[in-house]
Amino acid sequence: MIPAEFDYVRAGSVEEALSLLAQHGDEAKLLAGGHSLLPLMKLRMAVPGVLVDIGGLAELRYVRVEADEVAIGALTRDNELHTSTVAQAEVPLLAHVAGQVGDPQVRARGTLGGSLVHGDAASDLPTAVLALGGTLVVQGPQGTRTVAATEFFRGFFETAVGEDEMLVEVRVPRTGHLGWGYEKFTRRANDWPIIAAAAVDGRVALANMGPTVLRATATEQALAGGASIADAAALADEGTSPTADMHASQDYRRHLARELTRRALESAAAG
Repeated sequence: MIPAEFDYVRAGSVEEALSLLAQHGDEAKLLAGGHSLLPLMKLRMAVPGVLVDIGGLAELRYVRVEADEVAIGALTRDNELHTSTVAQAEVPLLAHVAGQVGDPQVRARGTLGGSLVHGDAASDLPTAVLALGGTLVVQGPQGTRTVAATEFFRGFFETAVGEDEMLVEVRVPRTGHLGWGYEKFTRRANDWPIIAAAAVDGRVALANMGPTVLRATATEQALAGGASIADAAALADEGTSPTADMHASQDYRRHLARELTRRALESAAAG
C-alpha cells in the first residue's frame, strides 16, 4: 500500500515542533519512530498533509532517576528502555515490557512516547505504564501539564494529547524493590497481545479488554480487602468490554484476562 502525498518537515527542537503543529493545525502529525503511524498511512486510515519528524530530538531521549520517580524522555527507543541499567534497577517491569514489543527492528525504532500517544488498547507499553501508576508530561502552546495514566487513554486510539501538543516525558514510581509480573498471550511470536496483564504494587492493568488499556479495578479492590490471588484474579474481567474477532471470542478473552492476571499476580508475589 502507498500512502497519500504529504509534506515532510524535520523539527530541530520541541519548540519548533510545537510551532509547526500550530502552523499546520489538524493537517499535521508528529512522526517519532513511525511504527504506529506509517502503517496507518499506508492503509489510508491516516492521511496527514504534513509529517513533522521529531525522531531526531536527542533532548527527549533519556532514562534518569528524579527523587522517587524515574523520568523517561518520550523519544526513548524501546530497546534503549529495555537495556537501560537505570530502568532495569528502578522500574524493572517497564524495562522487561519494553523488551516484549515486536521484534528487534521494531524495538530499535519504536519509542515509548509514540506507543503511548498512539493509544492502541492492544499495546504492551501503555499497559505497563498504567499498572505502574505513571504520569505523562504534555507540552503545548500554553505550557506544560501532567496527566495521570488513568486519565490519559480516552477512547479507541484517543488520548489526552491535543492536536497542538506533544508528549515529552513519562514519569513512573521507582519500584525496584517490589515484585512485578507481566503475562502476555499472543497468536504468534513478536505479535500484539490478544490479552496481556501487568501487576505491580497492588495495581493490575489489562491490554485488549476494551477500547483502551484499563485497570482491573475489581481485582485491585479485592486484593486491598485481603482476598487471595485466585479469588481476586477471578474478578479481572469485571467491568471490561472485550471484542470478539477471528482470533478470540469475548468469553475466551475474559478467560485469558482472569488467567493471565492470576499468573501476573503470582509472579509479583514471588518477588
